[in-house]
Amino acid sequence: MTCADRTDTDGGGRRAVGQRGGQRHEAGPRPSRARSFVRVLPPLLIVAGAIYDYMTLSTFTGVPLFTAAPLIAAPFFSPRGTLLTGLATVAVVLGVHLRYTRSYNTDSITELITVVTVCILACFINRVVRRGSEQLTSVREIAEAAQHAVLPEPAAHIAGLQIAARYEAAQAGAFIGGDLYAVQDTPHGVRLVVGDVRGKGMGAVAAVAVVIGAFREAAEQEATLEAVAQRLERALAREGMRRHGLDEYEGFTTAVLAEIPHGDGVVRIVNRGHPEPLLLGGDGALRVLSSPEPALPLGMGDLGTWPDRASEVAFPGGATLLLYTDGLSEARNAQGEFYDPAKRLAGRMFPGPDPLLATLTTEVRRHTGSGTTDDMALLAVRRP
Repeated sequence: MTCADRTDTDGGGRRAVGQRGGQRHEAGPRPSRARSFVRVLPPLLIVAGAIYDYMTLSTFTGVPLFTAAPLIAAPFFSPRGTLLTGLATVAVVLGVHLRYTRSYNTDSITELITVVTVCILACFINRVVRRGSEQLTSVREIAEAAQHAVLPEPAAHIAGLQIAARYEAAQAGAFIGGDLYAVQDTPHGVRLVVGDVRGKGMGAVAAVAVVIGAFREAAEQEATLEAVAQRLERALAREGMRRHGLDEYEGFTTAVLAEIPHGDGVVRIVNRGHPEPLLLGGDGALRVLSSPEPALPLGMGDLGTWPDRASEVAFPGGATLLLYTDGLSEARNAQGEFYDPAKRLAGRMFPGPDPLLATLTTEVRRHTGSGTTDDMALLAVRRP
């Protein structure tokens, strides 16, 4: 997926990529201050415990503060840092009793044993957290590799066209979902597809792989865009026969296919139940590329069959073709209002496809307040 990129820093100091190919969510000042505070909190607790023990009667104890220090260090510090925090805590407890109380009664010994036990537990917790972080890092790397394999990011320039793509996953930390896109330079022109598979989870990912694989093969072999759509239909039908359960009967994929012939200033569109593409002119004019005839999504051929018909429109220099999934057009704000890309983009000009997609992802994030509830795939093609 294009991966619309969401970049954060995890506990191990790695940059965690939540989404690829897009605008990154940089860690703001608040998380940075919080991390800094957590790092200075254990030594502050140790000092506070020592002052408390010194300033109060012997019947009072600063053990709660001493035990909190290594426990807070465990999930955030390195193994060495956790161990040093524990040793410093034990040393301060020993020093307080030796220097100021000069006595080791039953209560003092109990306090010391308690602190030592908690320090040992903190080291064990740190080890467990580190192992979990390593496993999570491994899972992220595998997911990112799968994302690149199933939905590779297209080249920035293909056959003289400028290309940009982004994938914004609705689920935090997700790399791949049911939205898809692909760009293929073929003898018939540059062909594109953007689609949305019904459902979630690994079943949707499997369907994405089927559609992308079928598209790449058909885009090279089929002479017309209509024939490419029919190949995708047959590929999903075979996948439905292979599967078992509800998806076998109800699985479908909305998709829009586009073809930009080499040297011709036109674009051909076949829409199979997908949100309508937008054509943004270099002068700010915007045109919604509506289909002359409605068509069912891919995979629903049993409900009705009719030949696909591609619509052809002018694609002049300086214009940008925008294909997207309903994660963009159905993004809602707190009042339940949808984000309308045609309304938002009308009259605006962008220097290229990447700034256009960056603006869209930023505005959708601002419109929803936190993020979309559905995956969002964006593909923009500009004719220089």
